[in-house]
Amino acid sequence: MSNNLAGSPLNRRNFLKASAALGGGLVVNLGFGANGLLAAEEFVPNAFIRIDRKGLVTFVMPQVEMGQGIYTAQAMLLCEELDVALDKVKIEHAPVNETLYGHPMLRRQTTGGSTSIRAFWTPLRTAGATARMLLMQVAATEWNADVSLCRTQDGFVLHPDGRARRAYGELVDRAGSLPIPPAESIKLRQPSEFRLLGTPRKRLDTPGKINGALKYGIDASPVGAKIAAIAISPVLGGKPKSVNERAALSVKGVQQVVITDSSVAVVADHTGAAKKGLEAATIEWEDGPNSAVSQADILRQLEEQSQQAGAVARSEGDVTAAFSTAAVRVDAVYQLPFLAHTAMEPMNCTVHLREDACELWVGTQNMSSAKQATAGVTGLPPEKIIINNHIVGGGFGRRLEVDGIVHAVTIAKQVKGPVKIIWSREEDIQHGYYRPYYYDRISGAIDTEGNPIAWRHRVSGSSIFARIAPAAMRNGVDPDGVEGAAHPPYKLPAIHVEFKQVEPQGVLTSWWRGVGPSHNTFVVESFIDELAAAAKADPVDYRRRLLSENPRALAVLELAAKKAGWGEVLIGRQGRGVAVQFAFGTYLAMIADVSVATDGTVRLKRIITAVDCGLTVNPDTIAAQMEGGALYGLTAALYGAITFSQGRVEQSNFDTYLPLRIDEAPPVETYIVQSAEAPGGIGEAATSAVFPAVTNAIFAATGKRIRTLPVNPEELKA
Repeated sequence: MSNNLAGSPLNRRNFLKASAALGGGLVVNLGFGANGLLAAEEFVPNAFIRIDRKGLVTFVMPQVEMGQGIYTAQAMLLCEELDVALDKVKIEHAPVNETLYGHPMLRRQTTGGSTSIRAFWTPLRTAGATARMLLMQVAATEWNADVSLCRTQDGFVLHPDGRARRAYGELVDRAGSLPIPPAESIKLRQPSEFRLLGTPRKRLDTPGKINGALKYGIDASPVGAKIAAIAISPVLGGKPKSVNERAALSVKGVQQVVITDSSVAVVADHTGAAKKGLEAATIEWEDGPNSAVSQADILRQLEEQSQQAGAVARSEGDVTAAFSTAAVRVDAVYQLPFLAHTAMEPMNCTVHLREDACELWVGTQNMSSAKQATAGVTGLPPEKIIINNHIVGGGFGRRLEVDGIVHAVTIAKQVKGPVKIIWSREEDIQHGYYRPYYYDRISGAIDTEGNPIAWRHRVSGSSIFARIAPAAMRNGVDPDGVEGAAHPPYKLPAIHVEFKQVEPQGVLTSWWRGVGPSHNTFVVESFIDELAAAAKADPVDYRRRLLSENPRALAVLELAAKKAGWGEVLIGRQGRGVAVQFAFGTYLAMIADVSVATDGTVRLKRIITAVDCGLTVNPDTIAAQMEGGALYGLTAALYGAITFSQGRVEQSNFDTYLPLRIDEAPPVETYIVQSAEAPGGIGEAATSAVFPAVTNAIFAATGKRIRTLPVNPEELKA
């Protein structure tokens, strides 16, 4: 018989206890259908696994796949301990249920922060090992053998003397009747015993992306769904003033015009009609209190407030005294712009609101907030909210916000039946939650031997934590705002770091791939280069001196320098730049080779990365994230900037918010340091490091220091 929760030792209460033991109260898909019972004829030893009588393993994935490779990497964690082949696993997205499925680090049902492997390294392996132990117990009992002498291999339990074996599918019925062993009795494999982890594997999601079997949120098409095109007030806080509904409804295929407090949507039979109807509506807007906001106003506010003292993030040593004895003092101001996410899949959400429930089809990084927001808009209890999450066509932090879902559900309240709301690229770029604009003041002092003796850094910019999680603020310091600044990898005898919260009027800010480190690594590594120049020292040699007490950082620097051929003479306007960082639990050194034309055009010739992310799961995923992250950051370094005029974002599409073109993309070489340390994150590391690696290379090529991004070719002309 199958392990029905009501009739076996694996009842609902014991199931929850067992799943909670896997990590921080974390429980994912219970396998419950609408009637609350487990799926029949399946062995469900814990939150993550179902095994049927044919031996098919279903892995209910506790994070959202958005290109970072966790479909494969997290499945590898499970398969390593369960001892099944990776291609024998079927993957499902977990349903929304924060109580059962909270991220053990973030405490929400959320994907972000380069934490998917770090957070689930132990829970998923424990889940696999637990199931494997139960299956072995069944076989050992049948054979009257010592379970400790039994082995497993590729979905089979093997008799101690090798004369018999049983497939997992043959054991599931009886395994379902066994009590769950206590977590402390589960023995996990040591790294020396790994058969799968640490080996390169092809991604499980690639075939489905090629043949179209994998569905993104934008592909959702429930029966009878209409399509809606949306226009949102171009100024934050604005609202529709006039709408030509008659003209919109006259477009063939248009069914309805929906007007909300901040948007207008045209609902139609298909996308073309919806877009034509929206254009025909000739909307006029009442801009509201932010209509006069300009880029100059924002910069003036930052410049003025950055001169005021901020909250202290770190203060060690006597910085003032050290400056008074300095042989050389260097002062600098660094600026980084607002950045949009520009994921290839624009914002979208399909909603079917009924009297007693609301169902969503969407790709979101933040299931918890999606459910909470939907309940708030509809007035329905949370248990009546159904979210069908999908693979995401690029998140980068944008889909941690749920404003797109709020807009969609608000519109759906006026539409009968399911409706799919799709943002145009213009709406997507002009109504983002942007990476904050940062304005940093930094000063350093060196002694007569060129060693840094004082370091003062004030970060000024918007605080994301102050809005999203105020409890995370520490005496006025946003921990993300100073990540990479408060604790640089270098030995600095006197250091003082502050965070000055400055909230720009009429601009929403949020996470962007790398967030705090994406700006702080640029400032810190650029300024270390400035100190090296002041000390008349080679940039790599200078860093070596300062990393004597940080062996993992020194190791990646040495590896990158060796692979890049550091020290070779480059001729003409060519340069080589270096950056070192510790962020997301990962050590990374990056070296960029650039050439700068006489008209100021910057070309990347190659990028070298050396990474120590602790124990590795899939080296191919690491290399892919180094490549993708570096190119994403390179786009921002060379071109990225969101600016404002009259309260409006001035950029609108890829002609004004430029992406890196394929002929501009350099080869990216990745070298992995073998490490026995705990796993780190890799999804955002390269994005953060590429900024200073490139700008330091530009300085080496031209002698011109880049302190404001994006790079301005006009300043680099020969």
